[in-house]
Amino acid sequence: MIVIAPLSDVHLDGDRRAADRTRAVMEYLDALPHDLDAVLVSGDVADHGEDAEYEQAAELLRSRHPVVVCPGNHDERAAFRRGLLGETSLSTAPVDQVLRGEGFVLAVCDSSVPGAHHGFLEDSTLAWLDGLLTDTPRETPVLVAFHHPPAALHTPYVDEIRQFGEERLAALVERHPHLTAFLCGHAHTAAATTFAGRPVLVAPGVVSTLRLPWEAPTGSSEHVHLDEPPAVAFHVIGDDGRPVTHYRVVVDRR
Repeated sequence: MIVIAPLSDVHLDGDRRAADRTRAVMEYLDALPHDLDAVLVSGDVADHGEDAEYEQAAELLRSRHPVVVCPGNHDERAAFRRGLLGETSLSTAPVDQVLRGEGFVLAVCDSSVPGAHHGFLEDSTLAWLDGLLTDTPRETPVLVAFHHPPAALHTPYVDEIRQFGEERLAALVERHPHLTAFLCGHAHTAAATTFAGRPVLVAPGVVSTLRLPWEAPTGSSEHVHLDEPPAVAFHVIGDDGRPVTHYRVVVDRR
């Protein structure tokens, strides 16, 4: 059994609130009586893309479990590389990464677009993913992660800045039946849909929770709950290769 815990949108900004919520989630995961196969932080790690925010992230996201982090629309690639990957490069190329676990592969793609809030997978990222899938045995499930959902979630303020150019990704999926699911964040709410015949599993937000269109008062432009507790998901893949997702809210009991 494979267990991956995704969290998203921690938006560290130097203030105590975001840091405390992130710390509560990571302490909850570290206190689990069993090991996780991976912890996935699916973007918007820093709120302003500043070096100090990534220094804070490097401390808060440290775990006894394997951790992999991808950029979101609030992140800045060069600062992300310095603060979280320990690189000295000033490259603004996509930050694509892979975690090869026991019995699975987690391919983490950079869907961020420098200077913009919508998502898009560059040709180089799609080529990298295609090659990784080709080189991975068909019996090994591959989970593909990025920040932006490639499908509409029926929340207009998120759908306007979702991942676009998704037809190129759909064409790639057809060639690789062992691509098991897509994991993403960005929406600040737990959600599930499908894309190209695969599950799309959206992690809940840590810093805040999205108010859905039918939850907001008529005429209100306020879409964010700040008082809801942070949440995390557990994606479980059994011997049948079918993903199952469980969600937990995290209460800081200190």
